[in-house]
Amino acid sequence: MAASPGPLPDEALDPEADIGPDLAADNPVDAEVETRETVISSAQHGLRLDKALVALAGEFSRSWLQQLIARAHVQVDGQVQTTAARKLRAGQRLRVTLAPTAESQAFRPELMPLAVVYEDEHLLVVDKPAGLVVHPAPGNWSGTLLNGLLAHHAGASALPRAGIVHRLDKDTTGLMVVAKTLPAMTHLVRQIAAREVRRIYLALVQGRVPWEQATIEAPIGRDPVSRLRMAVVATGKPARTDVERLAVWAGEAGDGKGSITAVRCRLHTGRTHQIRVHLAWRGHVLVGDALYGGKPALGLARQALHAAELAFQHPDDDRTMVFSAALPADLAAAWARVVPA
Repeated sequence: MAASPGPLPDEALDPEADIGPDLAADNPVDAEVETRETVISSAQHGLRLDKALVALAGEFSRSWLQQLIARAHVQVDGQVQTTAARKLRAGQRLRVTLAPTAESQAFRPELMPLAVVYEDEHLLVVDKPAGLVVHPAPGNWSGTLLNGLLAHHAGASALPRAGIVHRLDKDTTGLMVVAKTLPAMTHLVRQIAAREVRRIYLALVQGRVPWEQATIEAPIGRDPVSRLRMAVVATGKPARTDVERLAVWAGEAGDGKGSITAVRCRLHTGRTHQIRVHLAWRGHVLVGDALYGGKPALGLARQALHAAELAFQHPDDDRTMVFSAALPADLAAAWARVVPA
């Protein structure tokens, strides 16, 4: 996997998830499993186990070697050790099995069906289904869009993150543009950073939204209570979302209780979970968004968010590219209950 030429501008992030570094960068990939042994010298007496491993296998990062300890791949005098801070004594025999981690095996091609809306030699646009994780991460080291891209075209392996320049959350559906060359990737990232890429989302939210149109400008950062969530916090990064009310469903009884509103959102920045956080902060959590307190409704158990429109300048000739994606079946059925045909 090619190393990234540098960090992406912050606005090059999709509202659904941060783009991280290439996790395979300092892990052995596709190598045969190797075992190394040594006897702790008098000079190493009292040394921590993880530091002794660095001396034994210094070409690997200390954090990766600590993972080997946690995964029971390290023995001292024939006994498995799982505590990195354990102090060693002179004369003890240290043995480590350099087994690849799940992370190191994540960046591999996997054949999968991709809903390709458009493709040329510079880029492709895909319509991501619900349930597909975009990039390998803890709990999802395989079966991701990145794995599919590596199998889809040979050039993906030479690009940071296989050409992914923005992302959607696992349960968010819709359009994503992916670069196929490094110049195209650089061009697209700069467009996103300059807020020149038009991204329109459709969503169903709980309650009756009182405004016809509104601009939500509120900084977003990590939730100080839950690391899994984002929140509007004073120390967060600037974020702006335009919201337009499309229709309101008055609930099963028609009395306004359990109302659901259909909205169209336009992103001007790309913070993690931006639409979900901004709408929840204004009192209208997405239908089915359990992370932010949303409840299932209208047959939807997942978050009701869809990237419906995408527009940008082609990185090769600057022509305007405009794409739209229909709602997936589950969200379309719920949407039809709210928005008159």
